[in-house]
Amino acid sequence: MRGVVFDGARVEVVDDLEIRDPGPGEVLVAVAAAGLCHSDLSVIDGTIPFPPPVVLGHEGAGVVEAVGAGVVHVAPGDHVALSTIANCGACGECHRGRPTMCRKAIGTPDQPFSRGGKPVYQFAANSSFAERTIVKGVQAVKIPDDIPLTSAALIGCAVVTGVGAALNRAKVDRGDSVVVIGAGGIGLNVLQGARIAGAGVVVAVDANPEKEAVARRFGATHFLPSTEGVREVLPHGVDHAFECVGRVELVREAVELLDRHGQAVLLGMPGAAAEASFVVASMFLDKSILGCRYGSSRPQRDFALYAELYRSGRLLLDELVTATYPVEDFGAAVADAEAGRVARGVLTF
Repeated sequence: MRGVVFDGARVEVVDDLEIRDPGPGEVLVAVAAAGLCHSDLSVIDGTIPFPPPVVLGHEGAGVVEAVGAGVVHVAPGDHVALSTIANCGACGECHRGRPTMCRKAIGTPDQPFSRGGKPVYQFAANSSFAERTIVKGVQAVKIPDDIPLTSAALIGCAVVTGVGAALNRAKVDRGDSVVVIGAGGIGLNVLQGARIAGAGVVVAVDANPEKEAVARRFGATHFLPSTEGVREVLPHGVDHAFECVGRVELVREAVELLDRHGQAVLLGMPGAAAEASFVVASMFLDKSILGCRYGSSRPQRDFALYAELYRSGRLLLDELVTATYPVEDFGAAVADAEAGRVARGVLTF
């Protein structure tokens, strides 16, 4: 079968991947569509260390082909969006409703694929850049059949991370002020999360002026090319600043924009060893810096919620998909993503 494989030196679309049968508690999914996220590119450029060879992709949707023993919530033929959180369901964090903090869902990559008889790793417990993938049952979230799979795929990363950061981690409230630094796939979803939460002033910051229209469509009330003009809009500072680019200088700028009791939420992915700095004394007025993994989500609950918000017209999905590419055109998808020409490019099989 076809898939996108990174061997540690180069990435290529191959047609000789093999995948094992699903075991107990697992689901085999025929992937229909998968979004190209910068996290995939970060594996290729070394920003995210990951053992090769690996099948990339972590934002996908498709149709269930087979289920292992014990899986009862989905069946062959069901449409599913795929989560990257392969949590155990039995530990203290899972029982507290914090599956993103499950220690068994971090740092234990599996090898369900093979190529030429040699094992190939799975990225983010997902690997949606393959015609078929295997996930834990908890990762396969049933969605209504009337949601296009090219749109549903984005629930699995961009939407759950961005909207979840606003609703679950920051807990943006009615009338709050919000600044979103970076209007890419994640930033746009923070914007619509703030809109859904009823935020007041919502400022999008991006150096690319062509992103203004889409940023406003998703929820921005103001658009600026840099953070320098934020204080003109919000003289006292902002309640919630989201850094969605992954540059340490922007982390500092997010912190410096905070009003009293404000919080900076870090969503961008800098290098693994990158360090950021800020003025410590500025934090004493009840300010906070928050990390956020996967929108602090509970995927089985949140994916279903976002699907219903989409069906009611409150959450935008189709507008995120600015280009689709057959998987063979992976190189073109990467070029468009790196040039900032697309909000989200989606690979199809």
